[in-house]
Amino acid sequence: MAEHILKATCETVHLGGFSSTLPPALTVKSGDRVWVETFTGFKVYEKAPAEFAPPALRQICQNLPEERKVGPGSHLLTGPIYVEEALPGDVLEVRLEEITPGLPIGFNAIRPGWGALPEQFSQPALRFIPLDLQNQVTEFPPGSGIKLPLRPFFGIMGVATAETSRSSIPPGQYGGNIDNRQLQAGSRLFLPVLLPGALFSIGDGHATQGDGEVDVTAIETSMNGTIQLILRKDLSFTHPIAETPTNFITMGFATTLDAAFELALQRMIEFLVQFVEITSEEAYVLCSLAVNFHITQVVNTPHKGVHGLLPKSILSKTITL
Repeated sequence: MAEHILKATCETVHLGGFSSTLPPALTVKSGDRVWVETFTGFKVYEKAPAEFAPPALRQICQNLPEERKVGPGSHLLTGPIYVEEALPGDVLEVRLEEITPGLPIGFNAIRPGWGALPEQFSQPALRFIPLDLQNQVTEFPPGSGIKLPLRPFFGIMGVATAETSRSSIPPGQYGGNIDNRQLQAGSRLFLPVLLPGALFSIGDGHATQGDGEVDVTAIETSMNGTIQLILRKDLSFTHPIAETPTNFITMGFATTLDAAFELALQRMIEFLVQFVEITSEEAYVLCSLAVNFHITQVVNTPHKGVHGLLPKSILSKTITL
């Protein structure tokens, strides 16, 4: 098992999406750990205070090669990381060991035509919000006394597909812009491998976010983390599955919340049948009694997200993925 450092530079960052033709920024073996640096703010850095836009971010935003601008999204992603021996049909386990904001400030932006209420909130608004990293809180609105605990996570974690220019905005079976606030340090994300090497990328740091992410953004900030990438040839998932210290999580992504909910529910039933070894009808009833379904996000057009939380505490035996 090797330890790697992956800094965010013009050679290791790509913008706006995923591509099957993008050369790897790093090659690792299964089980290797990577300290990874990510930046955010490609579209706002020119309006940002100095502490939000350090020289390394400005260098990337101003000099990123055109061939690394691979999609229409606005996300800066670090990667891709090539995992040796990963093949389609395998599963990539991403262990999130440490996640830390890289800057003492983030931003929230309302974008015209986006968000859950685009007609009511039709004017653009950009706010830079200080982060108290020592006490792990932020205050919003400023001077209100309302303190929000920082719960940092990476909004985007995904693998490449055969597409050469897939937008970073919608999530899908590949993961991508999941924006699931449950995926904090101590969690594991399981992604289906769709191409040789997996070509995993990560970014879109969120200092804190509510379920729904209703105005399009969380507190967006540059984020660093330590991850371990493990190739799982013993698993066979066709969609993202996650595990936190307290829950197993299934996810659904679709153009409507109804459809996304149905997918998350169906995948939870499948999970219960496979790993808890109960019938599908028993699993359906158990979902009604004990599984908690949450709206993940409603803004990553065209896909909204719903996730189901299965509490580990109710299970009579330990499930080891």
